[in-house]
Amino acid sequence: MTVKFAPAFVRAYKKLPQNLQQEIKERIALFQSDHNHQFLKTHKLNGPLEGRLSFSVNYRYQIVFIFSSPEEATLLAVGDHGVYK
Repeated sequence: MTVKFAPAFVRAYKKLPQNLQQEIKERIALFQSDHNHQFLKTHKLNGPLEGRLSFSVNYRYQIVFIFSSPEEATLLAVGDHGVYK
């Protein structure tokens, strides 16, 4: 699967600590190979973010994304659970 990065995702990612950035890279690689891997806990979002999905980086951090096509995902945001607001 091809992964694209929204500008907001890139800005938020650059502000995170280096060790967390590495963890995010590992989760994105796992997402590319199997977007439904149980470790990622991929799920649909509701409310104002309906139509978007999310997967876990760790207990605290999430990545919000959409499928641009069946073969492509765009990562929209990364952060703690405040990213859902």
